[in-house]
Amino acid sequence: MSRPTTRSKNKRHRQVENDDTTSEILRKIHATGQINDDDVFQLYMITKPVCQGCRVNTKDNPNCFCGLIPPPNGSRKTGLWQKMSDIVQAFGPDPFKDLRASAYSPAGLTNLGATCYANSILQCLYMNKSFRQGVFSVEPDILEQHPVLDQLARLFAQLHASKMAFIDSAPFIKTLELDNGVQQDSHEFLTLLFSLLERCLSHSKVTKARTIVQDLFRGSVSHVTTCSKCGKDSEASSKMEDFYEVELNVKGLKTLDESLNDYLSVEELHGDNQYFCESCNTRVDASRSIKLRTLPDVLNFQLKRYDFLQKTTTKKKISSLFSFPGELDMRGRLSEPSQVELIYDLSAVLIHKGTAANSGHYIAHIKDENTGLWWEFDDEHVSNLGHHPFGEGSSTSNTKSIRTEPVVYSSCIGVDGTANGNHLDQIQQQHAESSIGSHAEIFSSTDAYMIMYNLRCNKKNDMRGCTMYSANCMELEGDVVFLHDGISLPSHLFQEIKDLNSSYDDACEQYKLKKERELEHITARRQEVRSVLSEAPVHSVEEPFYWISTDWLRQWADNITPPVLNNTSIQCFHGKVPVSKVGFVKRLSAKAWMKLFSKYNGGPALAKADYCMECLIDVARTVVCADSYRDRRKLMKEIADNVLLGKCVDGTYYVSKAWLQQWVKRKTLDAPSEADAGPTMSITCPHGHLMPEQAAGAKRLLVPEKLWLFFYEDAITIKPDEPSGCSTFPFDFQECPECSNALSEVACLEDSIRAVKLKQRQNHEKLATGKSIPLSLNCKYYLVPSTWLSKWRSYITASGKNISSMEPEILDGIINLLKCEKHLRLLERPPKVVYKRGSYFQKSSTTDRLTIITENDWKCFCEEWGGTKEDGISAVIELSSTDNLAGCCEDMPISVQQLDLPNEVNNEVESRQVVIRTCPEACEECIGERESCELMQKLNYADEEIYVYLVRGKEAPKSILQASEYSEPDRRTSKRSRRTNNGNLLNLKVSASTSIYQLKMMIWESLGVVKENQILHKGSRIIDQEMATLADMNIFPGDRLWVKDSEIHEDRDIADELSDQKMNVDNIEEGFRGTLLTANISSQVV
Repeated sequence: MSRPTTRSKNKRHRQVENDDTTSEILRKIHATGQINDDDVFQLYMITKPVCQGCRVNTKDNPNCFCGLIPPPNGSRKTGLWQKMSDIVQAFGPDPFKDLRASAYSPAGLTNLGATCYANSILQCLYMNKSFRQGVFSVEPDILEQHPVLDQLARLFAQLHASKMAFIDSAPFIKTLELDNGVQQDSHEFLTLLFSLLERCLSHSKVTKARTIVQDLFRGSVSHVTTCSKCGKDSEASSKMEDFYEVELNVKGLKTLDESLNDYLSVEELHGDNQYFCESCNTRVDASRSIKLRTLPDVLNFQLKRYDFLQKTTTKKKISSLFSFPGELDMRGRLSEPSQVELIYDLSAVLIHKGTAANSGHYIAHIKDENTGLWWEFDDEHVSNLGHHPFGEGSSTSNTKSIRTEPVVYSSCIGVDGTANGNHLDQIQQQHAESSIGSHAEIFSSTDAYMIMYNLRCNKKNDMRGCTMYSANCMELEGDVVFLHDGISLPSHLFQEIKDLNSSYDDACEQYKLKKERELEHITARRQEVRSVLSEAPVHSVEEPFYWISTDWLRQWADNITPPVLNNTSIQCFHGKVPVSKVGFVKRLSAKAWMKLFSKYNGGPALAKADYCMECLIDVARTVVCADSYRDRRKLMKEIADNVLLGKCVDGTYYVSKAWLQQWVKRKTLDAPSEADAGPTMSITCPHGHLMPEQAAGAKRLLVPEKLWLFFYEDAITIKPDEPSGCSTFPFDFQECPECSNALSEVACLEDSIRAVKLKQRQNHEKLATGKSIPLSLNCKYYLVPSTWLSKWRSYITASGKNISSMEPEILDGIINLLKCEKHLRLLERPPKVVYKRGSYFQKSSTTDRLTIITENDWKCFCEEWGGTKEDGISAVIELSSTDNLAGCCEDMPISVQQLDLPNEVNNEVESRQVVIRTCPEACEECIGERESCELMQKLNYADEEIYVYLVRGKEAPKSILQASEYSEPDRRTSKRSRRTNNGNLLNLKVSASTSIYQLKMMIWESLGVVKENQILHKGSRIIDQEMATLADMNIFPGDRLWVKDSEIHEDRDIADELSDQKMNVDNIEEGFRGTLLTANISSQVV
């Protein structure tokens, strides 16, 4: 059983019967001049039933109110009926979304472009309670004197007590004068920031604040050099140096323990590196090592993830997996025994995402000291990771938590049982033994860039930072306000944060009120629209009703704020509703009209009886006239068809043939249109007379008088002010004599030119067809410029509209340009000659600057183009011995491969060469100067194309090798890489100054072959000097190069190369130069 068709279920069909009924009513009104109620009901479509269920609002039914609003569950893209979510979004950003999740949730920092490196470091410092409290304890007057401290304190205060989910870091970044758009190294930023903070905090009188950086982050080391002969340490060994972070190697190392062993390892000095011992007074073998003297409360390990490549002078990121424990015992690492435990807990991991050294993204995983929860700080976004630094059960490829396993703290043990030059005492041995068998969780990451450990609090001796406070505690004491977790906030900062929170609360409240108010208004408007539209239909003819503009009704139903009621667009000049506006009005019930009119005012009110009698009678007259015009036009079209077919014999007036053809093709209309004007315009000459039929576009036809009168009437009706556009030309009207004479002269001139060209083609048959001329030895020939000959050939072969194309120049002037002014010698070298098929021919007349012609051709050219025979450049072809070539202008070897002669003739030709002797001789001095200038111009090209083939296989095909030897700069090619039988063809825009390195980068980007694997050739020559330019390597526009993929090196992302190139070439060692961080640098890094 076939499915019922529903394709045309809702399709509106043309109501042909109604149209016919309307026409009949209008004809009756025109004939009788009377209008009754039935006529009005029919013409204004009042009797049509109320429409229900159509998809669109129909124009031909004033009782249709469908489609003004969407279905109950529908919506629209704009206006009153949008989705509520879209309407709410138009209110602007919701401040409630910026609310911090809870008082215990940390806040994020905005990324201003490329400031993730600073955000990560600032979060690490803020999450350290002791450092945060130290910043808050700085005196207000010190903060005023040092803007950096002031902005840091404000930033920390907002992070601590603001209700916002993320804080704007712009004031602090701006104070440091950092460039928001430049990515920097987080380690360098932390080092410079510590140095700057130390200088600023040194002015504070609060002890805790003045030395907070040193107390938390500073440790000390010494560089010990020990003489192997006397066993004494150098004097410098006793000096201690401060450090704020320990820089550890990761290349070739897998764990933090291995990196610490490497850092504290003993280096043997011998040979050329021997140490001068002052005690022994001679150069001796020695050992050198770093010894940890004191450790800070916050132990920061900086992992050396970037390896400097000497060959490319760029940095490459080391992305090997690196493991580190959650708990670290450093007592065994000190140079001297420690009586207290030095257990460090993992507190933060700074992560660098990305493969390039000078790009990527920084995030921080930090542990909350109060709750023990780990948080991920990714600029504005802060995520809870649970009780593990990389998330509960994390097992991603970049960061993961490894099994819990025993931790064995190894030392660098020497052959004499020493560690770093020191004997292991009993305490250290006991500690090492006690460490074996203990368990700690191990974590690994391929992107960890900085690892921070906090010293575990000694509950007996040191309770600093270990006290837990109630979450929502707030207590005022003097100028200090104690907030949750016991952090004391200065009163001025507290008041500022309180004001910010109050302002934020106000913004939230205002947004909430605005949202409620707008949504209530929209809900009320929707109810109003549905209510009015439900009461709008008029169900009987007797009921009172009002006409209303459909356009205004649609705006009222669509817009959230509707306009004033406006019915002026549906009024005629008489102030009523004309029948022509029926498709733009609706019949509205009196009840619905009063609701709208009382609320939106405006008007005017157009009631049931306000239809326009005058306009109705005028429309009836127009319809009858249109019917008459349509019938006349159909009749005239039949006559015009006969004229075009040549069946009309009673033509008396001329019209344009092209115009008549277009007129016949047009549809039959009710009235004349713009296209009906100008039936004789194209056959009227500039003098106002009949154009000769021989002129272009002046073809004409004779039409009968009644058809002409119809054309003339329409033309004058359309353009009454332009009678010249419809000039009348009877059949006996004479053509314009002036135009006829002019056409005759042109025709005579063209006939004369054709005769001249024909004669020249006959005189120079081979030259005209471009055929090669066979040359003979010891015969006299002449040389002419190839460009002039090409122009002459184009001239004599032109025909039709191009009959009078550009003539070639006079020969005397052209020949004089071939001679140098200084020596009056030839400025061009003679063309090359080859021997093939038993005759001599010019090798390539299309590319040579000069072309060889016969003496007879030269004589005819002189007569035809104003040349002097004696001033011509003559040439004689001779076969001369190689030992007797003095005085010849050019020596050309014969292509013996093409010889087809007996062996004795071949042997004679092989020992001799073709010599072209010219008169005058070629001027080598001037030719050399000109070629030097041309070469310089060739070497200074810019934005030109070269072509590169990617060859797949062991050897390049012969076709590619030959193509790469010669350039064709004028050849048109595609602008994209395309496949060929042997590989890919690529065309590139380059300049003479483009380096081979840059060219290889372009090939890498387009063909995917890394630059180290590219073997680039021009012909058989390998191009391998990356620092050389294309001009240095004689690569010019149009050259064909080819490249092979050696496949030796692994593929890698070109983005890494481009990023390193940009940062290391365009911005060499810029760093933080020019910022506040580099002013008066005085910090040491180990």
